[in-house]
Formats: sequence, C-alpha cells, structure tokens
Amino acid sequence: MGRRVVLGMVGLGVVGIAVGARAQTAVTRALGPVGPEVGGLIPAAGGFRYYSVVDSVRRRTPQDYTLSLTGMAGRPRSFTFAELQAMPQTQITKDFQCVTGWRVPGVQWSGVALPDLLDAVGADPKATAVRFQSFDGAYTESLTMDQARRRDVVVATSMLGAPVTHDHGGPVRLFVAPMYGYKSLKWLGGIELTNKVVPGFWERRGYDVDAWVGRSNGRDDAPT
Repeated sequence: MGRRVVLGMVGLGVVGIAVGARAQTAVTRALGPVGPEVGGLIPAAGGFRYYSVVDSVRRRTPQDYTLSLTGMAGRPRSFTFAELQAMPQTQITKDFQCVTGWRVPGVQWSGVALPDLLDAVGADPKATAVRFQSFDGAYTESLTMDQARRRDVVVATSMLGAPVTHDHGGPVRLFVAPMYGYKSLKWLGGIELTNKVVPGFWERRGYDVDAWVGRSNGRDDAPT
C-alpha cells in the first residue's frame, strides 16, 4: 500500500479513534479473517493491517539480512540474522495497539532486548537517544536512551511463534511494547546512537514523539 493510501488512512484513523474497540471487534467478526492487502484498506478489519509509506519494499531474507549499529558506540558493528538469534532471547506477550484505534490482543514476540544490543556495541554514556532506520528507505523513528533501555523494547525476529513475515516488517522489526504501533518500526535496517531525539516519519507529520499508549489519543488504556 503506497504513500497516498496511507495518508488517506489518517482520516480513517479519526473514525477508528471515535468508534473504538467494540466496533473493531464487530467488524472483524463480520468479515472474518482477511489478508493484509484487504486489512490495510478497511479500518478495524482482521486484526493487523499492512501499512507502508512507500510504494514497495524490497524483500530481505534471513540469509542476506544485516543490522547495523552505528553512531555513539565504542564498538559499532553489524549483526547478521544468525548472530541476532544466537544472542540471549527475550520473549514478551503484549497487545499491539495502533493510535488510530485498533488493537490486536496478546501478540507474542521474541528477539533481542534492545538494551542487550546497546551493551554489545558499548553505548557511549553521553548518548541520549537512539534512532532507527527502516530499509524501506523512508521510515525512521527515535527513542530516548531511557526508553530504549526498557526490557520491553525488543528487536524482534519472531512473532506469534513464527518468523516475522515481510508484510509484518520482517525478517527483523522493532517492537516497543508500551507505545503505539508507529513506534514499532518495520523492516529494521539500522540503529544509530545519537545525542538527541530526531522526530520520526509520523512525528514530522504531527504525531506525538512520546507515543505512550493511553496518552496520544486520550482514550486508550495501556496494553495488557
């Protein structure tokens, strides 16, 4: 789904916020399971939706994937998919919630807790923020260092007990459990340690930089 469709979904998101979870559940039950190409176009349908801010994203396999960690680090380096899987794994089960009003309950994620990656590259004590880049070539996000050091922020290689699919941002994506979904950057390609928070793709378009669930749209409860 291209940029024009995603921007159009912002208007539909207002409907999602107003209607809320009960309408989401009703529509999902009525439609039944749908593929990502349909779910991305219909608000509150089939749980996860497929969103992209570019027209297409080149697929990467675990065999050709690398994740670079650069910036204010004593030991900057790149990690292969196999190296990420060989590190201590963190499992977390949390709701995945979009600021526009839809939620997928109890999603299981597994991967490397972001603090473990920061320690592996020797994060500079003077670094105050972490910037994330998607290999779609357009999407970016940032967290403060305190936020990035939370154990419920995971560089995920597995989702729902299986590899993260391309449509869900695989083979590796970010999952920021206590924040809305736009913080959980898909198609993670690079992590940069910096001395300031750089607003991401949607924040430059008016979204909250600190996207805590329950704060940004003034309605939702924190994920369970």
